[in-house]
Amino acid sequence: MSFARIFSAQTSLLDAHIVTVEIDLSKGLHTFSIVGLPDKAVEESRDRVSAALKNSNFEKSASFKAPKHNNIKIVVSLAPADLKKEGPLFDVPIALAYLLANGELEADTDKQLFLGELSLDGHVRPTTGILPLVQKAHFEGFKDIFVPKDNVAEAGLVDDITIFPIENLGQVVEHLRGTSLIDSYIHSDTKQKPAQVQVKHLEMIRGQEHAKRGLMIAAAGGHNIALFGPPGTGKTMLAKALSSLLPPLSNAAALEVTGIHSIAGILGDTLVTHPPLRSPHHTASYVALVGGGAIPRPGEVTLAHRGVLFLDEFPEFDRRVINALRQPLEDGEVSITRAKGSATFPSDFILIAALNPCQCGFYGTNKCTCTPSSLQRYRQKISGPIMDRIDMWIEVGAVEHSKLLEIPKDSGETKAAQLTIAQARAIQLDRFKLSERLNAGMSPSGLAHHAKLSIACADILNKAATKMNLSPRAYHRCIKLSRTIADLEHSQDIKETHILEALQYRPKQEI
Repeated sequence: MSFARIFSAQTSLLDAHIVTVEIDLSKGLHTFSIVGLPDKAVEESRDRVSAALKNSNFEKSASFKAPKHNNIKIVVSLAPADLKKEGPLFDVPIALAYLLANGELEADTDKQLFLGELSLDGHVRPTTGILPLVQKAHFEGFKDIFVPKDNVAEAGLVDDITIFPIENLGQVVEHLRGTSLIDSYIHSDTKQKPAQVQVKHLEMIRGQEHAKRGLMIAAAGGHNIALFGPPGTGKTMLAKALSSLLPPLSNAAALEVTGIHSIAGILGDTLVTHPPLRSPHHTASYVALVGGGAIPRPGEVTLAHRGVLFLDEFPEFDRRVINALRQPLEDGEVSITRAKGSATFPSDFILIAALNPCQCGFYGTNKCTCTPSSLQRYRQKISGPIMDRIDMWIEVGAVEHSKLLEIPKDSGETKAAQLTIAQARAIQLDRFKLSERLNAGMSPSGLAHHAKLSIACADILNKAATKMNLSPRAYHRCIKLSRTIADLEHSQDIKETHILEALQYRPKQEI
């Protein structure tokens, strides 16, 4: 009887951790215990591993017995002991550690890492969070990593580490023995495969030129935008059209977003190359939108990181949910504290809020059925601090019926907007020294260096701020918006027209 050690890994929140799987076999009555803060799924590995070993035909000797058929005491330790172990991906390393300790297998696994859940017949099931685990393995100096075959394309997004796709436990054992080697995964153009994004071209939207201009500014500078108007005027189409205007993610950003989606178990493609678009229903709970739970998990604001968060029927969201957007809109991250731990998740996104002017949607017309009290309650759902954090408030009015019958033409409007936005973002990358920061993320101190105002511009802004009673936050956001408008026109300086256009996007009293 002896001891063996093998390496695995797991995700915790949005981070990855290397886990050392140690096993000790000693004489005595049969017991199989797992220590190291295992959850229920990890504890159940005992039965999965025992059945998989029994049903895999790779025994080196006729005397080999599965754990449950041996009168031995088995202790599996998952280190570090203070890290909560979750999920079934330790099945494969536990099984291999047992074979090493039992003398059934001899191999040098110091630079190898193993992941995978076992079925009862020894086959390896896919798991979530593979990408950050492979990245961590590469960072820690591992040379080989064995992953479920169904996860190999995702794992292959990481260079400079050899990836072996495994289908069953017997296949891994034969590879380690050297009797039947597994072909390593060959990196391909999978990395460049774009995610499937539902595009809403600007050409498909009738009229609403003012709103389209607002979308361009929001996309160029990363500004939050609210679209308000009566039902059926195209607010939802406009909001979703923003996705088609955003440039593709950089390689670093694509890996970051893909890792988040992989951990969340919603990765639909091998690599997320386009900014994600998340559109939760207005009945979504606080935890679903912001994140949380007994063990903190990311919510929609994190899944929309580096992309767009579209909140349709904005005032219909719970007031607590709306106010919880304050931190992510201001800092680009969200902090969650619970009894079992705390976490800070990235949440740098563009918010698009769509709302009606009143609960029935026909405020200002003879169709409106709202009472003064209901109108007040509806508008009070959106607090002043949230309104301050939304840079642009754009009214989407009714469209002439005759325009609705027009056949959309491929005028190149979307392509022209994409080019203009890409050029404006290139200016910002050069301004912020390739830090991928946009104008919306400028700090107040950064405004003094990158958004200086002439005396005439400052005079216009100060007079308007006094008349409109702008808060310091809204004041600074007007300057940031002006900087983006200037970038769209390739203007080095902010001009009076840029300030005036930025001011017209501030919310009016009747909103």
